[in-house]
Amino acid sequence: MIQKAIVIFDIDGVVRDVSGSYRRAIADTVEYFTNKAYRPTPLDIDQLKSEGVWNNDWEASQELIYRYLAGQGQSREQLQLDYKAIVDFFQSRYRGTDPDNFTGYICNEPLLLQASYLEQLTQAGIAWGFFSGATRASANYVLEKRLGLKSPVLIAMEDAPGKPDPTGLFATVQQLENNLDELSVIVYVGDTVADMYTVVKAREINPHRIWIGVGVLPPHVQETAQRRDAYAQTLLTAGAAVVLSNVEQLNPVKIQEIMLSS
Repeated sequence: MIQKAIVIFDIDGVVRDVSGSYRRAIADTVEYFTNKAYRPTPLDIDQLKSEGVWNNDWEASQELIYRYLAGQGQSREQLQLDYKAIVDFFQSRYRGTDPDNFTGYICNEPLLLQASYLEQLTQAGIAWGFFSGATRASANYVLEKRLGLKSPVLIAMEDAPGKPDPTGLFATVQQLENNLDELSVIVYVGDTVADMYTVVKAREINPHRIWIGVGVLPPHVQETAQRRDAYAQTLLTAGAAVVLSNVEQLNPVKIQEIMLSS
């Protein structure tokens, strides 16, 4: 009997390219709160995220501000940054300033998969859903408005603790699992160390299931072979079973191949 699979996708860097949106908003925010003294490069942001605990981009922005100012001789206790002000500024760039409509960087995110790819999984009997640190509004914008999906299974920022806590992954699985007696293999697809750590922690908490982490290289790290290879190695070290250059390479045949080798 072929064991069934449930595939759960992260969104940012997997479903949509956020190098010119979320990551640009991080850089804008850090630059603003350091009075234009420091604008983090994409590599700076990747290095922070490689620590595996900065999945939330608001918190990542704040941490980069803290680290820069601490490097200038100021202590965190002295600084007392206003987290709400950081979030509001970030959102003004990413979401835009119109409270009723998205007008910011989110409007220009290239899609990294098509709805036809998800239909291919459905036809192969593979259940799928999404677990993301993005806000529900942002996630639904790409899933429903851009991809045209009808009420997909989604656990978003508001629904669970941030990664690498696997609570949200468990909740997504629970929604997708039709027959609780049948222990499907769980494949989680992500582009960061935190995503892979989430799979590792899920395995520790629930070792009776098979949990597989699949890494996807976000577009911004594929500009040079050196950067691509280094990023891929980082994901493998963090627990990825395999690293792909695009999510659509994870087709039904590849999923079976990965399951058989796990």
